[in-house]
Amino acid sequence: MPPFRKLPGTEMNRLSAEHYCGSTKHPLVLMLHNIRSMWNVGSMFRTADAAGIEKIILSGYTATPPRKEIDKTALGAQDTVAWEYHADPLEAVKRMKNDGVKICGVEITEGSRPYTTLNHSDFPICLIVGNEIDGLEEELLLLCDEVLEIPQYGTKHSLNVAVAAGIVLFELVHVFRRSM
Repeated sequence: MPPFRKLPGTEMNRLSAEHYCGSTKHPLVLMLHNIRSMWNVGSMFRTADAAGIEKIILSGYTATPPRKEIDKTALGAQDTVAWEYHADPLEAVKRMKNDGVKICGVEITEGSRPYTTLNHSDFPICLIVGNEIDGLEEELLLLCDEVLEIPQYGTKHSLNVAVAAGIVLFELVHVFRRSM
């Protein structure tokens, strides 16, 4: 087995904030609706930056930057990932649907499909994640074109919202990049 050397940040070929902001993004939007924990919000900003998605939409009572709790877990991604706030998520979702964006909720529902079944023709996509306790509201689910589920094999049937968003976002990035 070859020796592995941990790379310092200076050798990781990271983009500068300016280059990242001007770079081409994957055709993905992440909507965070009624997320209670600002640490979860910050974590999803950081994941969105790493995945190179277009933007985050914050809605409902989800906190917006700048907040020290968001900043602590976002580690600067709150400044590099484009974001906008909409008090009413239904209006934002309807606008995206009119623009040809496929709306995909992440939830366990009747009729949901595994998150691994999307393909290149499904893009652009808006992925919606909801409240840590109650998940997505019925009104949002009704506007979804698809509801994606992460199969779970243990006794728990839920994941932390930031973990779930990261799993699905990186799978979607993989699907999109595979067809480039």
